[in-house]
Amino acid sequence: MDKVILGMDPGTTIMGYGLIHVKGKKMELLNFGVIHLSKLPDHSDKLKKIFERTLAIIDEYKPDEFAVEAPFYGKNVQSMLKLGRAQGVSMAAALYRNIPITEYAPRKIKQSITGNGTASKEQVAAMLQSLLKIEKMPKHLDASDGLAAAVCHYFQGGADGGEKKYNSWKSFVSNNPDKVK
Repeated sequence: MDKVILGMDPGTTIMGYGLIHVKGKKMELLNFGVIHLSKLPDHSDKLKKIFERTLAIIDEYKPDEFAVEAPFYGKNVQSMLKLGRAQGVSMAAALYRNIPITEYAPRKIKQSITGNGTASKEQVAAMLQSLLKIEKMPKHLDASDGLAAAVCHYFQGGADGGEKKYNSWKSFVSNNPDKVK
Protein backbone atom coordinates (compact mmCIF):
# COMPACT_ATOMS: atom_id res chain seq x y z
CA MET A 1 0.00 0.00 0.00
CA ASP A 2 1.37 3.39 -1.01
CA LYS A 3 -1.04 6.29 -0.66
CA VAL A 4 -1.49 9.84 0.54
CA ILE A 5 -4.38 10.65 2.89
CA LEU A 6 -5.70 14.19 3.41
CA GLY A 7 -7.58 14.83 6.64
CA MET A 8 -9.73 17.92 7.27
CA ASP A 9 -11.22 19.46 10.38
CA PRO A 10 -13.93 21.83 9.14
CA GLY A 11 -14.17 25.28 10.63
CA THR A 12 -15.43 28.73 9.70
CA THR A 13 -12.75 30.66 11.60
CA ILE A 14 -9.85 28.23 11.32
CA MET A 15 -9.90 25.04 9.28
CA GLY A 16 -7.29 22.37 10.01
CA TYR A 17 -5.74 19.93 7.56
CA GLY A 18 -3.13 17.21 7.67
CA LEU A 19 -1.51 14.91 5.14
CA ILE A 20 0.18 11.58 5.71
CA HIS A 21 1.98 9.27 3.31
CA VAL A 22 1.38 5.57 3.94
CA LYS A 23 4.03 3.15 2.67
CA GLY A 24 3.23 -0.43 3.51
CA LYS A 25 2.38 -0.35 7.21
CA LYS A 26 4.38 2.80 7.89
CA MET A 27 2.93 6.31 7.95
CA GLU A 28 4.88 9.53 7.70
CA LEU A 29 3.84 13.14 8.07
CA LEU A 30 3.79 15.15 4.84
CA ASN A 31 2.34 18.40 6.10
CA PHE A 32 -0.29 19.89 8.38
CA GLY A 33 -1.56 23.36 9.04
CA VAL A 34 -4.55 25.65 9.08
CA ILE A 35 -6.55 27.80 6.72
CA HIS A 36 -7.29 31.16 8.41
CA LEU A 37 -10.76 32.46 7.65
CA SER A 38 -11.48 34.95 10.45
CA LYS A 39 -10.50 38.05 8.48
CA LEU A 40 -12.97 37.31 5.68
CA PRO A 41 -16.10 39.43 6.22
CA ASP A 42 -18.74 37.25 4.63
CA HIS A 43 -19.62 33.55 5.07
CA SER A 44 -19.71 33.06 1.31
CA ASP A 45 -16.15 34.46 1.06
CA LYS A 46 -15.06 31.94 3.67
CA LEU A 47 -16.67 29.09 1.73
CA LYS A 48 -14.96 30.21 -1.47
CA LYS A 49 -11.57 30.31 0.28
CA ILE A 50 -12.14 26.85 1.81
CA PHE A 51 -12.87 25.45 -1.66
CA GLU A 52 -9.88 27.19 -3.28
CA ARG A 53 -7.37 26.26 -0.54
CA THR A 54 -8.61 22.67 -0.31
CA LEU A 55 -8.28 22.35 -4.07
CA ALA A 56 -4.77 23.85 -3.95
CA ILE A 57 -3.74 21.35 -1.24
CA ILE A 58 -5.22 18.51 -3.29
CA ASP A 59 -3.43 19.67 -6.44
CA GLU A 60 -0.11 19.99 -4.59
CA TYR A 61 -0.12 16.69 -2.67
CA LYS A 62 -2.39 14.54 -4.90
CA PRO A 63 -4.06 12.61 -2.05
CA ASP A 64 -5.61 9.24 -2.83
CA GLU A 65 -8.21 9.48 -0.07
CA PHE A 66 -9.93 12.24 1.91
CA ALA A 67 -11.01 11.92 5.56
CA VAL A 68 -13.17 14.59 7.15
CA GLU A 69 -14.47 15.16 10.65
CA ALA A 70 -18.26 15.28 10.77
CA PRO A 71 -19.74 18.36 12.45
CA PHE A 72 -21.02 17.45 15.91
CA TYR A 73 -24.42 18.48 17.15
CA GLY A 74 -24.19 21.50 19.41
CA LYS A 75 -26.64 23.86 21.00
CA ASN A 76 -26.23 26.55 18.35
CA VAL A 77 -27.99 25.50 15.15
CA GLN A 78 -26.56 28.44 13.16
CA SER A 79 -23.00 27.42 14.05
CA MET A 80 -23.70 23.83 13.06
CA LEU A 81 -25.16 24.93 9.72
CA LYS A 82 -22.06 27.02 9.00
CA LEU A 83 -19.77 24.13 9.96
CA GLY A 84 -21.76 21.79 7.74
CA ARG A 85 -21.35 24.16 4.83
CA ALA A 86 -17.59 24.39 5.47
CA GLN A 87 -17.37 20.61 5.55
CA GLY A 88 -19.48 20.33 2.38
CA VAL A 89 -17.30 22.79 0.48
CA SER A 90 -14.11 20.91 1.39
CA MET A 91 -15.82 17.66 0.36
CA ALA A 92 -16.86 19.29 -2.93
CA ALA A 93 -13.20 20.06 -3.69
CA ALA A 94 -12.28 16.40 -3.10
CA LEU A 95 -15.20 15.17 -5.19
CA TYR A 96 -14.22 17.64 -7.93
CA ARG A 97 -10.87 15.79 -8.15
CA ASN A 98 -12.55 12.34 -7.85
CA ILE A 99 -11.05 11.57 -4.46
CA PRO A 100 -13.07 9.15 -2.29
CA ILE A 101 -14.31 10.71 0.96
CA THR A 102 -14.85 9.11 4.34
CA GLU A 103 -16.52 10.97 7.18
CA TYR A 104 -15.71 10.27 10.84
CA ALA A 105 -17.46 11.34 14.03
CA PRO A 106 -15.25 13.37 16.40
CA ARG A 107 -15.49 10.62 19.06
CA LYS A 108 -14.35 8.00 16.53
CA ILE A 109 -11.28 10.08 15.63
CA LYS A 110 -10.35 10.63 19.30
CA GLN A 111 -10.94 6.94 20.10
CA SER A 112 -8.80 5.88 17.13
CA ILE A 113 -5.86 8.15 18.05
CA THR A 114 -5.84 7.98 21.87
CA GLY A 115 -8.02 5.02 22.79
CA ASN A 116 -10.42 7.44 24.49
CA GLY A 117 -13.43 8.90 22.66
CA THR A 118 -13.61 11.81 25.11
CA ALA A 119 -9.92 12.78 24.87
CA SER A 120 -9.04 16.47 24.76
CA LYS A 121 -7.56 18.19 21.71
CA GLU A 122 -4.29 18.40 23.65
CA GLN A 123 -4.25 14.64 24.29
CA VAL A 124 -4.90 13.95 20.59
CA ALA A 125 -2.10 16.37 19.59
CA ALA A 126 0.34 14.77 22.06
CA MET A 127 -0.37 11.28 20.71
CA LEU A 128 0.07 12.47 17.11
CA GLN A 129 3.32 14.18 18.06
CA SER A 130 4.58 10.88 19.45
CA LEU A 131 3.24 8.69 16.60
CA LEU A 132 4.61 10.88 13.80
CA LYS A 133 7.72 12.15 15.62
CA ILE A 134 6.72 15.80 15.20
CA GLU A 135 9.30 18.11 16.77
CA LYS A 136 7.16 21.22 17.21
CA MET A 137 3.40 21.32 17.20
CA PRO A 138 1.65 24.33 15.65
CA LYS A 139 -0.03 27.04 17.68
CA HIS A 140 -3.53 26.04 16.50
CA LEU A 141 -4.78 22.59 17.50
CA ASP A 142 -7.09 22.68 14.47
CA ALA A 143 -4.03 21.56 12.46
CA SER A 144 -3.59 18.47 14.64
CA ASP A 145 -7.36 17.83 14.42
CA GLY A 146 -7.11 17.72 10.62
CA LEU A 147 -4.09 15.44 10.89
CA ALA A 148 -6.01 13.24 13.35
CA ALA A 149 -8.73 12.67 10.72
CA ALA A 150 -6.09 11.40 8.27
CA VAL A 151 -4.42 9.13 10.86
CA CYS A 152 -7.81 7.83 12.03
CA HIS A 153 -8.63 6.99 8.41
CA TYR A 154 -5.39 5.02 8.11
CA PHE A 155 -6.07 3.18 11.40
CA GLN A 156 -9.62 2.36 10.27
CA GLY A 157 -8.36 0.68 7.12
CA GLY A 158 -8.71 3.56 4.66
CA ALA A 159 -11.56 3.93 2.20
CA ASP A 160 -12.71 0.37 2.90
CA GLY A 161 -13.03 0.63 6.66
CA GLY A 162 -14.51 4.03 7.50
CA GLU A 163 -17.93 5.20 8.48
CA LYS A 164 -19.66 7.09 5.66
CA LYS A 165 -18.11 6.91 2.19
CA TYR A 166 -18.76 9.00 -0.89
CA ASN A 167 -16.97 8.81 -4.24
CA SER A 168 -19.30 11.00 -6.24
CA TRP A 169 -22.01 13.61 -5.83
CA LYS A 170 -24.55 10.90 -6.68
CA SER A 171 -23.41 8.69 -3.77
CA PHE A 172 -23.34 11.69 -1.39
CA VAL A 173 -26.88 12.76 -2.40
CA SER A 174 -28.27 9.21 -2.20
CA ASN A 175 -26.78 8.77 1.30
CA ASN A 176 -27.90 12.23 2.48
CA PRO A 177 -31.33 13.03 1.02
CA ASP A 178 -32.07 15.25 4.06
CA LYS A 179 -29.11 17.52 3.20
CA VAL A 180 -30.32 18.27 -0.32
CA LYS A 181 -33.20 20.62 -1.03
